[in-house]
Amino acid sequence: MVLHPIDWIIATVCVLICFLPALAFGKRSGKSTSEFFASGRSVPWWLAGISLVATTFSSDTPNLVANIVRTQGVAGNWQWWAFTLTGVATVFFYARLWRRSGVLTDLEFYELRYSGRSASLVRGFRAVYLGLLFNCIIMATVDLAAVKIASVLFGLSRWETLLGVGLLNVVFAAHSGLWGVLVIDMFQFFIKMAAVIAAAYFAVELPVVGGLHGLVSKLSARPGPGGLNYLSMLPDFRDNWQLAVAVFIMPLAIQWWAVWYPGAEPGGGSYVAQRMLASKSEKDSLGGTLFFNLAHYILRPWPWILVGLASLIVYPTTQDIHKAFPNVDSSLMGPDVAFPAMLKFLPAGWIGLMVGGLIAANSSTILSHLNWGASYLVHDFYRRFLRPAESEKHYVRAGRAATVLLFVLSSALVFVLQTAQQSFYLILQVGAGTGLLYLLRWFWWRITAWCEIVAMVTSFGISVVFLFLNKRGLVLSADQQLLITVIVTTICWVATAYLGPRTDPQTLIDFYCKVRPFGPGWTRFRVAAGVSKEEAAAWARTDNIPLALLGWVTGSVLIWAALFMVGNFLYGRYGYAGALLAVTIVSGTVLINVIRRLWT
Repeated sequence: MVLHPIDWIIATVCVLICFLPALAFGKRSGKSTSEFFASGRSVPWWLAGISLVATTFSSDTPNLVANIVRTQGVAGNWQWWAFTLTGVATVFFYARLWRRSGVLTDLEFYELRYSGRSASLVRGFRAVYLGLLFNCIIMATVDLAAVKIASVLFGLSRWETLLGVGLLNVVFAAHSGLWGVLVIDMFQFFIKMAAVIAAAYFAVELPVVGGLHGLVSKLSARPGPGGLNYLSMLPDFRDNWQLAVAVFIMPLAIQWWAVWYPGAEPGGGSYVAQRMLASKSEKDSLGGTLFFNLAHYILRPWPWILVGLASLIVYPTTQDIHKAFPNVDSSLMGPDVAFPAMLKFLPAGWIGLMVGGLIAANSSTILSHLNWGASYLVHDFYRRFLRPAESEKHYVRAGRAATVLLFVLSSALVFVLQTAQQSFYLILQVGAGTGLLYLLRWFWWRITAWCEIVAMVTSFGISVVFLFLNKRGLVLSADQQLLITVIVTTICWVATAYLGPRTDPQTLIDFYCKVRPFGPGWTRFRVAAGVSKEEAAAWARTDNIPLALLGWVTGSVLIWAALFMVGNFLYGRYGYAGALLAVTIVSGTVLINVIRRLWT
């Protein structure tokens, strides 16, 4: 792809608009770890929500969706659409509890909720396990997508791409802290959305595609392998049952509550919890998380999907992409390069916007992960266990050093991974079985730090066993592995809850009084704390399970109805789109009333 002068100008302006305002926050973020990692707990809901949307819109996401569409059809996206249930549950059950806890990171929660050495052990272990290992895998996935895009569009090598985008990210993450990340995200969100909408428009309007009508008619007449209907938003339950189980039944029945995945953690966690903790109030915590989920599932998917569908007409096979880009490293070739391959058809000017948008997509995610990972390594490991009595400025300097370390290690991992979907499945498998624990620990006093340790060790151990069995020729499907891991892990940690050591009662009383978790699971500690039934009832006027359940159900219905309304409108199925519009309006009205009651 050749950039014209207008493209260079637009791309440069996009980068400057995003990054220059962040320079102003360097001095403020350097005051304390609270400013560097939590923006002084003064983030409004709209900024927290936009930042989360921008963070989860990374450079690997369009590639991942294109990969899914080309191999499993539009219905394959249920693998991540099912996480709607997780995200909306976080809004109504957990967002205000997180903000109420007052911790700086979600790992600090462990020593608020649990007691003894086991609480310290799980906090320190997860600081390294998630902040370093998992975090570097995620960042490597994002940078791998940037490498593939740059290779297809400009013929750049891995190290050239990593050096270019990496230095930009690490400098700003180390300089401006979370305030800079939030401000950068705010501008990047709008640039990225404009870029991908433009990409979808020009892809669909290609003469070989023939507009939306041509796209639908051509793909309807050309089924994929095994009779796959690329356009269907639901899998084929009659002729392709195995695929239906993999992309629809398992995600909706098990995956959404049983699997820990960054950005869609059961009960909230990682950078989602970071934004909730940085919010200036409980209302802002709830509002920001709700906005994130609405925008994440309704606004963003269809431009990516349309590009993926159009690529099936332009490049029917991966070999066709390779023929069109013969100079691209063959090790980078796969269905996920279809998205950058379609960008060659963008006209002058729009190419510059797309380049700026792709840099923004990479930066918004990497910046968040660098800051979040550094918060774990510094606040939950270095400060807690190694140097507990240093000044705030010392810990800020340590945070900046940890940011550089994470950048170096994640860049090295880029040379190991092959596709975004590969790491997607890896993270799902390793985190399987732990999700239910993270949902219940707020509402069931019996869960202990030992439950978390057992769940993590069991899940990881089973993953290693499956890897060993696969090498010995005993190959199980991803769904079978996930199901077995969830069952065994859940049995192990529930048994530990009943048979293992208990949390100190005073710790549980203090936790209840500070966080005020609702439901019957804390009745004995409410009594022990001296909280009367009348006082507990006053809390329950807004913090109650029926109201949270109503918000969860209507919020999920609203998201799916609006998502498929847009899809049916694009397909030209106006009757279905009208019916889904009615469902969207009704569920949206109920949701607004629930929010009003929660905010009263």
